[in-house]
Amino acid sequence: MEFGIFLTVLLFFGGLICGIPIGWVFLGSTFAGLWVLGDSIGFTATSFFQTFNSEILSAIGFFILAGNLLSVSGLASRIVIFTYALVGQFKGGLVSVAIVGSTFMGALTGSSLPCIAALAPIMVPELEKFGYKRTYTTAVLCASSFLGYLIPPSVPALIYCLVAQQSVAALFLSTVIPGLILTGGYILLNSFIVKRYMENEKPPSATNDVENPGLIQHGIWISLKNALPALGCPLIILVGIYGGLFTPSEAGAVAVFYTVLIGWAIYRELSSASFLKSVTDTVRVLGMSVILLGGGTVLTRFFLRYGVAQSFAHFVITLFNSKTLILLSINIFLLILGMFIDGIPILVLAVPLILPIAKELGINLVHLGAFVIVNVGIGVITPPFAISIFFSTRLCNVKAAEIIPPILLYLFCVAIPVLLLTTYVPAISCWLPTLLLGKSVVGPW
Repeated sequence: MEFGIFLTVLLFFGGLICGIPIGWVFLGSTFAGLWVLGDSIGFTATSFFQTFNSEILSAIGFFILAGNLLSVSGLASRIVIFTYALVGQFKGGLVSVAIVGSTFMGALTGSSLPCIAALAPIMVPELEKFGYKRTYTTAVLCASSFLGYLIPPSVPALIYCLVAQQSVAALFLSTVIPGLILTGGYILLNSFIVKRYMENEKPPSATNDVENPGLIQHGIWISLKNALPALGCPLIILVGIYGGLFTPSEAGAVAVFYTVLIGWAIYRELSSASFLKSVTDTVRVLGMSVILLGGGTVLTRFFLRYGVAQSFAHFVITLFNSKTLILLSINIFLLILGMFIDGIPILVLAVPLILPIAKELGINLVHLGAFVIVNVGIGVITPPFAISIFFSTRLCNVKAAEIIPPILLYLFCVAIPVLLLTTYVPAISCWLPTLLLGKSVVGPW
């Protein structure tokens, strides 16, 4: 039996190193291990079906579609204009617009890449006109993109709930305070370091000379009036979910309908071609997610079937003699995975391995979900294989080596400290869901 498990692990890491798509690595390594062990592959079909037979999966698809529709329906640009009106006049405020904009966009998209895709074409060229280096503004957008993981509705939170069987509403609320702390920390750090990343500084009054003033020309009340229809989207979703009006899947469908309605009837920027492209992109992303979720579930249940997860939990608990060190080792484990693997595969693969440890230590699973999601979000911006870095550098036409130093500043000065706070202070993640949903939903912490 040991050889079959060893072969599965070897093929898994070998497939990753060779660049084989992760979903197929999950499946191929599992089938190879079952073949060597002489076991039936029948349970894999059941695992696939149980993964797909979930309302949460449909919610993921709807929220991905809603996020894709944002950047082509006029909602994203008006949110950015409103964000500038709020913080644009403060020290480093033009760059802080990107940070706050990512927070607002996170409430609409629930993911990192749509934040970059929606904000980069608007923010980077605009800020370059005012003397901000393109490399720095790209780095800030990239570093703050995972705020979309923390502001509900969150696709990673939905996936964690699917894997760990936890309350979606509780997980959505558990990452709100860490997300707001990160936003504030990013803005503070930016105010201290922004001067070193400027050249030929121009004051905002120079907007009259800008061919496309865009986000600079609006006052706060005008921008708020224009952005109200867009800001209504997360409000309707969250009030609907926490008010018990509809399920997360229904909330996703409402988000899609609302975005289409506002983009077509009010802003009049959503065309049939852009709608069709958004649907096509969503089907492509959801198809990849389905393979990842199904394949990852098969592999993790293989590990559970042969006691690998339990052995891993026992090894970690006996290796360290304190809960503090065990939590630190979990974070290090997830951070290392995040350097090489995208967020969804990490959640599918690692959470089933971590759950036995959490239950043994009496860790609240809502609290666990919060710091795991913060950790996975950090992995999106952690070199060497951070998907947000690859995406933002390609979109903004800069080199990865140029944006990594400022990203590391945000990582070590803000993101890692907030991760540790979320890990070791359960109240940061559990207080808000307990307040709004009750201790019966969240459990003791």
